Amino acid sequence: MASPNSNPGPVPGAARDHRTPRAKKSANGSALSRRSYGALDLGTNNCRLLVARPSGDGFTVIDAFSRIVRLGEGLATTGRLSDAAIDRAVGALSICAEKLRRRHVSLSRSVATEACRRAANGRHFVRRVREETGIALDIISPAEEARLAVLGCHILLEPGEGPALIFDIGGGSTELVLIEPGTESDRGGEPEILSWYSAPWGVVSLAEKEFNTLTSLEDRLETYQRMRGRVAESFADFASTLPTIGYQPRLLGTSGTVTTLASVHLGLASYDRNRIDGLVLPSDALRKVSTDLAHMSVPERAEVPCIGHERADLVIAGCAILEAILDIWPAERIGIADRGIREGILRSMMSLDRH
Repeated sequence: MASPNSNPGPVPGAARDHRTPRAKKSANGSALSRRSYGALDLGTNNCRLLVARPSGDGFTVIDAFSRIVRLGEGLATTGRLSDAAIDRAVGALSICAEKLRRRHVSLSRSVATEACRRAANGRHFVRRVREETGIALDIISPAEEARLAVLGCHILLEPGEGPALIFDIGGGSTELVLIEPGTESDRGGEPEILSWYSAPWGVVSLAEKEFNTLTSLEDRLETYQRMRGRVAESFADFASTLPTIGYQPRLLGTSGTVTTLASVHLGLASYDRNRIDGLVLPSDALRKVSTDLAHMSVPERAEVPCIGHERADLVIAGCAILEAILDIWPAERIGIADRGIREGILRSMMSLDRH
């Protein structure tokens, strides 16, 4: 089991500079605002791209792409990325490469996370992607993954006193980051990271370890409890380092799990980012949604709007991870962020160019 990490300090992994000579930094601020930046996040489950231009202190998205590719499918069993998963990912990345070209992106960064870190053929996959799409994937460390996620979403954290916890439930891992808000002005817009932990369980890795196709309610609930217990065990060392709660703990989640559960709670017929990003919900409401889903079979979950067939077999693992987080950080409310690593990449690149 990996141990928690405190005060990680500077994290390697600077943006890769793909600028052409005509796009080099200019002293003219208006020239900066006309540039396009690309941020690509290839996770264990999803491939996501944002293309944006600077706008004031933030940016305006001009193009986006998201596709479930399940790159880490079968990884827990074989230790390798399967040929089918690689083909799916390369197909999605080819679309991303075309968007980057069509939008005349000046500076881009493309990162890969847990699946590529863990797979024996991860480096081979990165070479194939470069050869076939032109995209240079950077396999980032868990520390850099945590930093980028925090940078991309911390602005949505509720005001309050004391440290706050930000979490990102991914496909192959879950990042927990304890931050000290209120120090952003001293750190170029980044809150101070007090400690962080990367658990080896995400929705794909946990589902593949514990999932079964048995349809009885008893089997489903036993499976769900095993999932919660496995995650709780992996969190134990980090949980022992968390501060004694002498204030109202604040919690912010960025992942498909929390945005999906929030959508189910609201009863949305289809996903609506404008209603979800920045939403704050009672923790008990998401616990109830998690419990309700744990009682359902996979076909029943597939019929729930905003879950569908693509998430029906994975969402329950995300529910188990979320409940394990609430067990160690008992916040009454959860902030929901539909933003994270990609937004963190964009802010990092634009900040570098501005300065």
